[in-house]
Amino acid sequence: MSTRTDATTRREQILKEAARLFAERGFHGVGVDEIGAAVGISGPGLYRHFAGKDAMLAELLVGISERLLSGGRLRVEESATDAEALLASLIDGHIDFALDDRPLITLHDRELDRLRDSDRKLVRQLQRQYVELWVAAVRELHPVVAEAEARAAVHAVFGLLNSTPHLGSYGDGLLGRAATETLLRRLAHGAFAALTPVD
Repeated sequence: MSTRTDATTRREQILKEAARLFAERGFHGVGVDEIGAAVGISGPGLYRHFAGKDAMLAELLVGISERLLSGGRLRVEESATDAEALLASLIDGHIDFALDDRPLITLHDRELDRLRDSDRKLVRQLQRQYVELWVAAVRELHPVVAEAEARAAVHAVFGLLNSTPHLGSYGDGLLGRAATETLLRRLAHGAFAALTPVD
């Protein structure tokens, strides 16, 4: 008998494989039959879980934006009295995303315009709120930095951290995950530290 947990797990499997395939071949280069085969069900069987590929793409891009924002808000609550710890926590959380969900970065870059207007606007709204969490954290730690400069720095750091899809796979002679995580953390902290003028 199927349980709610089983259904959730199946949806997550479908979304994970859809993200991987969309990132590898493009949204229009993948059919529902291929997604179904990747999770061991028929293509038409996917329609028990999703209305179609468009619905999968929307859930992937809206879903990750919601997860980043809710995770960021939780980190703010946990480190509200320690600006340095908060920024470090936000960096660590985004690095985990950038390393563990690389196909979603590729999807966002390539396929965001394929979403319905309402879904695309929602993604943008969630992203702006996420950015503002970071801007507030940066300005708390570096109060002399103007808001516009802090926002530009946050976007620059996102660009750095979200470069992970271009790093290749960890098995092809590049840095392993732990070393990549350490490098990204050091670079992100260095970028924000550069905001404070040296006397």
